[in-house]
Amino acid sequence: MADSSSFDPQRLLSHKFPEPDFNYTERDAALYALGIGACGRDATDSDELKYVYDEKGQQYIQVLPTFAALFSLGSQPNGFDLAVPGLEFDPRLLLHGQQYIEIYKPLPSKASLRNEISLAGLHDKGKAAILELETRSYEKESGELLCMNRTTFYLRGAGGFSNPSDPYSYSNYSSNQSSVVRIPESQPFAVLEDCTQPSQALLYRLSGDYNSLHADPMVAKVAGFDKPILHGLCILGYAVRAIIKSICKGDPTMVKGIFGRFLLHVYPGETSVTEMWLEGLRVIYQTSVKERNRAVLSGYVDLHCLAPSL
Repeated sequence: MADSSSFDPQRLLSHKFPEPDFNYTERDAALYALGIGACGRDATDSDELKYVYDEKGQQYIQVLPTFAALFSLGSQPNGFDLAVPGLEFDPRLLLHGQQYIEIYKPLPSKASLRNEISLAGLHDKGKAAILELETRSYEKESGELLCMNRTTFYLRGAGGFSNPSDPYSYSNYSSNQSSVVRIPESQPFAVLEDCTQPSQALLYRLSGDYNSLHADPMVAKVAGFDKPILHGLCILGYAVRAIIKSICKGDPTMVKGIFGRFLLHVYPGETSVTEMWLEGLRVIYQTSVKERNRAVLSGYVDLHCLAPSL
């Protein structure tokens, strides 16, 4: 547990984070799509081939909206060159708690981005600390804001830096942007079952998240898992891809905002089952693993509009 006398939250609030660049090509976008299971069951899937191949005379491939989550990799405090002043924790015990994404324009198939990182939240939970970092990604050439990520980390052993009777808590955003999701009791509007491959984490990590928890059996055991687990952002990609396929009728540009709360780990090779409920322009979803019948992810996706065929 952190020594309360050694950590001053105000120091972190006033800290100026670096502004890392993020450059990607069409190859990176296609590799990401394969990493979250696109065309995994059917290599000729007409809804998903466009993410990896310029079909039907397209000049460029289309980019899945969850690809935006990769832009915040440079803000992660677990192996990326970023100091979190005064906050001590073991990176092997870090958990990814939530991801919130706003998409302001369709993601181009290639881009050079400038990221602005800021502290969005810090909460003392006693035995742990919750750290929230916000990353705003701008296209270098045009200066346009492309998207925003808010990433929530659960840092085991980093709490206890404030008065237990009045624990420190700071947020700079509205709570309605990432509130607890209530799963409806009604039958879902749509359900999609999909497979992950035993090598899924090894493929997904090529998109830039090289945390050894997802590849090294010994590191996984130290963290309390039987074997390496799948990246949380990978299973988020599976869920949003299911919504695009089932609700958006294959159109990724309909996605406006994404929120995901990671509930439980997923082992590569397990089957994901995503249930979807339509509430106006918001899709409430819950993803479970079929083999263990356990919910692993829940959240919502906000849409610009509904597909005419719904």
